[in-house]
Amino acid sequence: MVVKSYSNMYDVQVEDDILTCRVRGKFKKTSTAVMGGDQVEVTLTEPGRGVIEEVLPRRSVLTRPPVANVDQAVVVFSCRQPAVSLRTLDRLLVCVEEAGLDVILCLNKVDLASREEVESLRRIYAGLGYPFVHCNASDGSGIDELKSHLEGRISVLAGESGVGKSTLINQLVRGANLATREVSRRAERGRHTTRNVELLRLDPSGYVVDTPGFSYLELKMMEPGDLAYYFPEMRELSVECRFDDCLHQQEPDCAVKAAVEGGRIAQSRYDSYLSFLEEIQDYVRNRYR
Repeated sequence: MVVKSYSNMYDVQVEDDILTCRVRGKFKKTSTAVMGGDQVEVTLTEPGRGVIEEVLPRRSVLTRPPVANVDQAVVVFSCRQPAVSLRTLDRLLVCVEEAGLDVILCLNKVDLASREEVESLRRIYAGLGYPFVHCNASDGSGIDELKSHLEGRISVLAGESGVGKSTLINQLVRGANLATREVSRRAERGRHTTRNVELLRLDPSGYVVDTPGFSYLELKMMEPGDLAYYFPEMRELSVECRFDDCLHQQEPDCAVKAAVEGGRIAQSRYDSYLSFLEEIQDYVRNRYR
């Protein structure tokens, strides 16, 4: 498995050894690009070095970061430094769902949050069926629980800059020593410190990947009718709507709207859904002009 990519060279894990590999020239003539997480066939050329001959079929592909065969995403957020944006958090969850990955929610910097803030977030998100872990990467509390969800799997840590992804990885992976920076007091946004894609090996099993920080992800490749499927609390209810193509806006006898009015779906989640739906619809309209 490719565990690190840098400057057109690749570190490949072969059993307990790491080979530094280049790519066979034929790849330069095809659209196949080697990515971190790829299962590959290699030929040993000299001790510690080899050539990648073939990339095996992938079960999943992410473009940001460019990594293959990921099983799940740990969505990291914080109540303060930086303050959580529920709209950004919901956007990220939709994108992870659309990518077909399992989700783990990780509330970091819990020491900076009040009990009421933690419980408010738990009420909204723990009911969606996602594992909900809260921890404090600076002192290691909650790390063992988080690590239990990562064993034997390839996981990406995703979230806005400054939420503590690199600090979490330093706690999870012995000797990782990823660079971290304090959050800007003015912007309350971290300065992203990850440069290359690298899969870090967990003990006893599994890998974890740090992802570039971001504050915005586009949804323009999605169709309006597909959006509700990526909201777990709406997915099951959609079949109860009067119309099969209900978009849960103004349609009568909408089970999703009824659930919002009855408090079974959080208003903030529904507001995110409507915002994303409008964005997708605008893109579709402009696409056919």
